[in-house]
Amino acid sequence: LIFYSLTGQCLIPHPASIDYTQEYYRLPSDVEVQHNAPYCFTLHAAIKRLLGSFNLKHLVGNVTKPFAGNITRLILNVSSECDELSQVLYPTEDSKEAYNVSIRNGTILITAPEVWGAMYGLTTVAQLVNITDGRGNYLPGVKISDFPRWPFRSFLIDSSRHFLPLENILQFLDAMATVKMNVLHWHIVDDTSFPYESYTFPKLSAKGAYSRSYATYTQKDVQIIIEHARSLGIRVIPEFDTPGHTLSWGLGYPNLLTACHMKDKPEEPFGPFNPTKNTTYDFMGELVKEILKVFPGDAIHLGGDEVDHKCWQSNPDIREFMQKMGYGTDYSKLENYYISNLLKKTKEVTGKEIKAYVWQEVFDNKAELGRSVIINVWKSPFWRNELDLVTKSGREVVFSACWYLDYIKYAEDWIEYYRCDPASFTNNTAQLALLKGGGAAMWGEFVDGTNLISRSWPRGAVVAERTWSPASIKDVDDMRTRLRNYRCFLLSMGLNAEPSTGPGYCNLI
Repeated sequence: LIFYSLTGQCLIPHPASIDYTQEYYRLPSDVEVQHNAPYCFTLHAAIKRLLGSFNLKHLVGNVTKPFAGNITRLILNVSSECDELSQVLYPTEDSKEAYNVSIRNGTILITAPEVWGAMYGLTTVAQLVNITDGRGNYLPGVKISDFPRWPFRSFLIDSSRHFLPLENILQFLDAMATVKMNVLHWHIVDDTSFPYESYTFPKLSAKGAYSRSYATYTQKDVQIIIEHARSLGIRVIPEFDTPGHTLSWGLGYPNLLTACHMKDKPEEPFGPFNPTKNTTYDFMGELVKEILKVFPGDAIHLGGDEVDHKCWQSNPDIREFMQKMGYGTDYSKLENYYISNLLKKTKEVTGKEIKAYVWQEVFDNKAELGRSVIINVWKSPFWRNELDLVTKSGREVVFSACWYLDYIKYAEDWIEYYRCDPASFTNNTAQLALLKGGGAAMWGEFVDGTNLISRSWPRGAVVAERTWSPASIKDVDDMRTRLRNYRCFLLSMGLNAEPSTGPGYCNLI
């Protein structure tokens, strides 16, 4: 049998720089905590989580290095002010996430420019804890200097194909935090259901959710998710995908959708949004205004992928509009018309250019886009060419093309995810600077609350490492060892992570 032991080999993502000393320190039940942020309640909560992790049921390891005494102090020094007496602190795309950790002479010292980096330092310390059977908890002597490769490190969940209970989403955020992922890309609605409970347009969920009573996210639910994410240094970016993937929208507001025609007579099913109506943009403008009030950070994913043109082609009113606009039969131009007008309407109702993410088809179709629009490259196998085209145009880009974890394969499929490096598309420094990161995706056609955690974890951790750690960290055998231990770490947290590295055993106390 393979027994997983924890001797500093649970660290995911791997730090940029780490040097072990020859000592181990025992962790007693009482450790003095010192910090320079008395009113930074986000940091206080993170410290409490760390101290709580010392008491987790955990892996059984063997301490073979010399014992150098007890840990007596945990010291945190945060350079920037964090005063949350009047206003809570939210992570942003510009958050400083670097940190340093030193464990020596009985002291854990964490330094960071901002609270978010300090939190990541605490996360790293939690992964270093070695718990031995009946002999207490230990930490190795170590010096770590760490910072992220990219600022955008995301994981997509899909709550439309299957409704995801609130508890599962909170657990998912807990798992993301252990590997320093900082964006929850929430694909909240789609063709199949509309679970978001809008206060501006209540019939969206009343008619479009699987169940109005049991399969919707109330405004309170959404705030619980946002706050839990915030406390972990995670931003929540909601996706409201249009003009396609919108059948559930039409159950409450059918005039949004295009009536498909058979022999020039309207018949079901309905198709994508009708982009020829001004009322479509008025509706979306008001909804986006609501979304940006509910979700902090002025960021939204507007979708724009996989628009089926057949319904548009069948509708005589749309065909007439196409001729009037000089589009001929090129319906990609109608897509561009929709996206461009949606962005204009959004700017009109909010008074500013928002940070909008769109799928790569919007760029491919040459839509008129402002510089604040970020392209999400998702299509394989020609993603390198797509990244090259997008960045040569001077646009920022995020990447998810080879990290669709819902594509289940036999054996260690995580290896291909680990070997995928989006930066391999070019050596041009200016283009690489426009690549802001990327993330994993867990689409929900065959995923619900029963298997969201197990199918996503620990495999999601390899994407977290690829987007955080230096490109030089790429040894598959080393990652396999750490991934085994990390899976046990998740089990000790009560998260039902699946075995992704073959036979073995987590020896939990």
